Amino acid sequence: MRCYGVHMSLKYAVLAALLEGEASGYELSKLFDVSFANFWPATPQQLYRELERLARDGLVQARFVQQERRPNKRMFTLTEAGRDDLRAFAAEPPRRPTAIRDELLIKVQAGEDPDATRALVEERGTWSRAKLDRYERVRERLLAGRTEEEYLRESERVGPYLTLLAGISFEEENQRWCERVLTVLSRRVRLG
Repeated sequence: MRCYGVHMSLKYAVLAALLEGEASGYELSKLFDVSFANFWPATPQQLYRELERLARDGLVQARFVQQERRPNKRMFTLTEAGRDDLRAFAAEPPRRPTAIRDELLIKVQAGEDPDATRALVEERGTWSRAKLDRYERVRERLLAGRTEEEYLRESERVGPYLTLLAGISFEEENQRWCERVLTVLSRRVRLG
């Protein structure tokens, strides 16, 4: 994977996250864990470096907030130049279609030990179930007692909800795939 593509996408993911309002680097890190992890995960260190670049480029501005018993923090907001850059990016078609790059699939492809493969797939299923549960909690928080139709009609911004739906669909498909693989492996063991 090229660093250029990673940097460019993280840039726009950070700008998009700041559409939700002013945030510190720590708050952005938490937002990425909840709202962006399903399509663009980033470490706190990556986020802090990107925020510094964006501030240097004039796409975000930072202000310092004094705190009593904690270190001072920087709060970041989008500048008009940042909004313009994000609008232009959002209007462009993606550079290339999505491709699956998954280490587990290589291991399943190469796997000769059904027990080892089963353990890996079970681990993926558990991890996927946990992510799906987390996404469902985020969905409930976003809806805040409204139906999906009410939320989509009344909410100022629907992008976060729509990307959450993509994450939910992805993890549901992961669950189906894991179940199918485990069924196939169980049958093969019985036949073998």
